[in-house]
Amino acid sequence: MRKRRLAGAIVTAVFVLLATGCGSSAGSDGKTVVTLFHYKLEASDTFRKIQERFNETHDDIELKIESPNEAITVLKTRLVREDYPDIVGIGGDIDYSNFLDADLFMDISDFEGTAWIKPEYMEIEEQLELLPEDGTYALPYMANCAGILYNRDMFEENGWEIPGTWSEFLELCDGIRAAGITPIYLGLKDTWTCMSPWNSLAVSFASADVCSRVSAGETTFAVEYAETAEKIKALLDLCEPNPYAYSYNDACIAFARGEAAMYPIGSYAAPQILSVNPDMNIGSFTFPAHEDEADNVLTSGVDLQFSVMKECKNKEAAYEVLRFLYEDELVQMYADEQNAIPCKEGEFTLPTILDGMKEYLESGRVGDFHDHHYPSEMSVSGMIQTYLMDDSENAAETFLNRFDTEWIRYNRDLIARLKEYEEGTK
Repeated sequence: MRKRRLAGAIVTAVFVLLATGCGSSAGSDGKTVVTLFHYKLEASDTFRKIQERFNETHDDIELKIESPNEAITVLKTRLVREDYPDIVGIGGDIDYSNFLDADLFMDISDFEGTAWIKPEYMEIEEQLELLPEDGTYALPYMANCAGILYNRDMFEENGWEIPGTWSEFLELCDGIRAAGITPIYLGLKDTWTCMSPWNSLAVSFASADVCSRVSAGETTFAVEYAETAEKIKALLDLCEPNPYAYSYNDACIAFARGEAAMYPIGSYAAPQILSVNPDMNIGSFTFPAHEDEADNVLTSGVDLQFSVMKECKNKEAAYEVLRFLYEDELVQMYADEQNAIPCKEGEFTLPTILDGMKEYLESGRVGDFHDHHYPSEMSVSGMIQTYLMDDSENAAETFLNRFDTEWIRYNRDLIARLKEYEEGTK
């Protein structure tokens, strides 16, 4: 078996834990126990219902669902201790990529459920592979998306129309400002909030596999991210004064109180906004990055997916749990309770807040969040915040060159392995 490296402090330990494992176990009543470990703490109540329904309808399998605080850290610790769950529910991001690269997940190509998933989300899964893999190692469950949230009532009262192009967006902002209202709220005190407008712009100008192509030496971020860097900087002329003084919480509150007409953030912000103003009529639309609406792409990634651990001792029991999770009724229940987007094909009802994005979701005009592919050690959100605060004439050049330099620094080993892989396939 090819040895791989898991980024972070548990590199050496992971190689040790691959040798043995716990897997599924037998309960005191003779049932096969399947443990599902997930990172969606906010969905604990939903998963509790799923666990109860499964155990009420299965005589031979007992499902145990765990949802701890700091789940990814807890999972890494458990892996070092060789305390394996059977199924892991995590996001489609760099953590998944690193676990996959460490050869921790089972190939589930033989599971019939792989045919249930929308092709665009299966494609996103493939893009998360650090090195090309044979097989399928994750089953997307729920997606999320990001673009621009807007105050529907405010738009209707003023006769403002949803923009489809960058020029229309700028014209809209001029009209909003003329009405004495701040066009957008950013709240960039928390560096991570920089990633929402960044992702929503980047996905229209560069495919999510840009990181792999840069690592392969096929292109550079200076080329691929030039227009993204230019347009995110332009947002500073449209937002609240000194956005670095306001946090994510501040931005949600300000938007809820009508202090801005729009908020470039993900749909995940809706519950917090509504907690401030339960009667707010929130709409959404895809970020109009291009001058041709047909070129715009909706930022949408896999928020929750399931992988079967390679050390699982009862694959068929784990598969039965997956079949249950993907029953239409359960999928709709999760989507309703968590304002999520089903990755499964079918006629599911989406949250009304996503009405403006439905056309993109239904046609598959989506691309993954670019930051799902950035190593955490690189601190890209901090780099973007620093760039936005840089008023020098060569700020963009400095930022983009730094992006390329830091990418090589934090991905040196991966770049070498990609080169070795490419040479081995010639």
